[in-house]
Amino acid sequence: MLSKYLKPFHVENNNLIRIGPKFDGGYVIDKRIINFTKKIITCGLNDDWEFEKYFIKIKPDCEIIAYDHTVNKEFWVKRFKKDIINFFLFKKLSYKKIIKIFKYIDYIFFFRDKIVHHELKIGLQNIPYREIDLSKILHNNENLILKIDIEGDEYKILNTIIENSKKINCLLIEFHSINKNIALIEKFIVNNTNLKLIHIHGNNYAGNNNGGDPNIIELTFININKINLELTKTNKLYPIYKIDYKNHPKKDDFILRFKD
Repeated sequence: MLSKYLKPFHVENNNLIRIGPKFDGGYVIDKRIINFTKKIITCGLNDDWEFEKYFIKIKPDCEIIAYDHTVNKEFWVKRFKKDIINFFLFKKLSYKKIIKIFKYIDYIFFFRDKIVHHELKIGLQNIPYREIDLSKILHNNENLILKIDIEGDEYKILNTIIENSKKINCLLIEFHSINKNIALIEKFIVNNTNLKLIHIHGNNYAGNNNGGDPNIIELTFININKINLELTKTNKLYPIYKIDYKNHPKKDDFILRFKD
């Protein structure tokens, strides 16, 4: 069973909206923050910017800035070679897999003008052309959605998020290896007076721990200074029907249960 601190505060389902596809890459937010969100800062990109694509359709004037040091020329060369090999080896490819072969073209057309990708690692230092401190990114920004999926490095920047939490309308964050890091997650939730947990989903890509809980969880936090939120723990069942969807469509989703 999951920690009691991972049980979200209650938000009516009619205020929850899924942005992105009905599989991996989609996230649940409170729709009330959309109108006054000016910017999305994405930390960790890989080959998935579907959330950002969906959001910009809802709010075209939103600025998007992404950071990922791994998405570079070498990344795209390897990706293209792999996709071409798969294309010729397998006669039957789904439409989605064929489209993925042209992902670089989608990348080029999406990341331009006010939508920018920086090949920088998120960290605690400012090293030119290599790493950028999250504090520097957030310094002159406000009314933003902060989206974080940096494969375990999220634990290094939790204090920075708390220090800058007043600027953040919504935090979307993936926590990896939660079994060994649960104390850090609980501390982050308890110490965060501005950002409150309103949604949780178990990512079924990475399997489960010995207790049957997911190894990766996706959490949504909302700034209670921007949204009037009654701080009452929810009695909802997770995943939520027609709001949550499986990250991996061929694997069972996690039924989440919480300790008292």
